Amino acid sequence: MGRKLMIIGLDAAPPALLYNELSNEILNLSKLTQKGARLLSTNPPITIPAWAVMSTGKTPGELGIYGFRHRRKGTYNDYYIVNSKFIREPTVWDKAGNKGLKSIVVGVPPSYPPKPLNGIMISCFITPSVDSEYTYPKKLKEEIKKMFNGYIFDVTYRSDKRDKVKNDLWIMTKKHFKVIKYLINKPWDLFFFVEIGIDRVQHAFWGFMDKEHHKYVPGNKYENVIKDYYKLVDVLIGELLKEIPKDTVIITVSDHGAKRMKGAFVVNQWMIEKGYLKLLKENIPKGTELNQVKVDWSKTIAWGWGGYYARIFLNVKGRDPKGVIDPKDYEHYRDELKEELSKIKGPNGERWDNKIFKPEELYPVIKGDPPDLIAYFDNLYWRSAGTLGWRTMYLRENDRGPDDAVHDWYGVFSIYDPESSFEVKKDTYKIEEVSSVIEEILGIESS
Repeated sequence: MGRKLMIIGLDAAPPALLYNELSNEILNLSKLTQKGARLLSTNPPITIPAWAVMSTGKTPGELGIYGFRHRRKGTYNDYYIVNSKFIREPTVWDKAGNKGLKSIVVGVPPSYPPKPLNGIMISCFITPSVDSEYTYPKKLKEEIKKMFNGYIFDVTYRSDKRDKVKNDLWIMTKKHFKVIKYLINKPWDLFFFVEIGIDRVQHAFWGFMDKEHHKYVPGNKYENVIKDYYKLVDVLIGELLKEIPKDTVIITVSDHGAKRMKGAFVVNQWMIEKGYLKLLKENIPKGTELNQVKVDWSKTIAWGWGGYYARIFLNVKGRDPKGVIDPKDYEHYRDELKEELSKIKGPNGERWDNKIFKPEELYPVIKGDPPDLIAYFDNLYWRSAGTLGWRTMYLRENDRGPDDAVHDWYGVFSIYDPESSFEVKKDTYKIEEVSSVIEEILGIESS
């Protein structure tokens, strides 16, 4: 016989903050995470695919999900955004439903559009708007609209209007927990929710908190915003805990961690200087997207995309519209690029801890549309900037708007069981292992 389980998902919560630096300020979370472990995230360590990996136990390769955006086959610049329809493996709530258990799932990415389940679902931050069908069952949307004046999926966080970002975060998060507190009184065996605000507050305010950040100014007015936000979430979680059965097992988990961003590496500027990418026109305005530039594809060997990691694509004959690399030379160029990317140094010639992978080096099964190479610059401290026209390869700011933080490899994972039947059994878990822990607690392990 299984137990009731609540999963508190804190998107991007890092062990250093949750377990150490803020532990005396967030007493409810500290109680829940007394025996916390580290959680090794996915390759790549980003929200999508990380929560999908956690909820299915499958790797990004098995899911065919390598980030939010994926390049469409046979194009240079067309892309698609991953949503719930791309999750073709059963989730823990699917498996629970097959055993007759009810689940309530709120904000677990990617859950738009919501799929049928034995229970209730509110979709995640990729939901286009409150006009979308964002609940299962559909009638729940009207219930939420009537009782809570609708829902908020996300905030604009890459903005110079920090006061507005802060205000919006507080409004969103309070609304999330009001809705969760309402749903908690409906029937459930598994209650799984993710608060995206943790990630957003860190991206927007990390440079105001972290004394090692190049943006940090002592005594600035936003120095305590991240701490105050964690305290808000802690109070709201405390109120939630009063509403659930006393014997409920509680998992507190994040999909990846976070740390200060040192800057953004302009990967396509590097490609141009190395002769891999050829443009038909120079003197491009800074911040110009690659799809707005005339590329000489007949002489281009490779190009890159921006993000927390660089997706590197090779221009291959027979695969790409104007491919130049003979398929028999594909591995030669891929090996060459892997070697050259690994040798990239910092703005002052300092050695970087770069990690460059072929997808098959990371994933035993590869589905979907992976890039040809996956590149992490200086162990994630430097983002990849995919835009052009910067006249430099090193930006101190993100090329897509203000951003103070990058993702890190390790998130948090803890189990709180008032009956002491379940506990963390090791210092570090892989994110793929979480689903089996959930299934064990619910009593729905595969036979």
